[in-house]
Amino acid sequence: MIASYITAHWVEWLFAAATFILGFLYRQTAKRLKEEQKRNKAVADGVQCLLRESIVANYNKYHERDFCPIYAKESIKKAYDAYHSLGGNDVATQLFNTLLKMPEEPEEREENHEKENRNRNHCENCGTGVCAHQSGADNQRVQSAAVHR
Repeated sequence: MIASYITAHWVEWLFAAATFILGFLYRQTAKRLKEEQKRNKAVADGVQCLLRESIVANYNKYHERDFCPIYAKESIKKAYDAYHSLGGNDVATQLFNTLLKMPEEPEEREENHEKENRNRNHCENCGTGVCAHQSGADNQRVQSAAVHR
């Protein structure tokens, strides 16, 4: 009786088994795909964060110098393009645009010349501004160095 039932319905049992196996494989593949997507998202977010940090660090560096050389601008453009393609579009965009507008060579300013002149008159021995010991002939400078020690 069981043998005749199996021989009469073997095709149905085969399809049931095949459906079960394919369903199981589909669930396993879908689970792996979700895990891989989650991992890829984490990597992309981490790279985006590092690129943002690089843009901010370059901005701080070149903002202090008041200029950004052409080679740095090219490097920053590549970093920004990658950052933007990963979905970044926050304050780093403003910093990037500011960097691109900066001059590529340092500007000669009267402020810089004044700072250099002040630094020349700065007493290295006592750490004060213009030192009375430094005005005068070289022998007075030697004596003032001895006094400060």
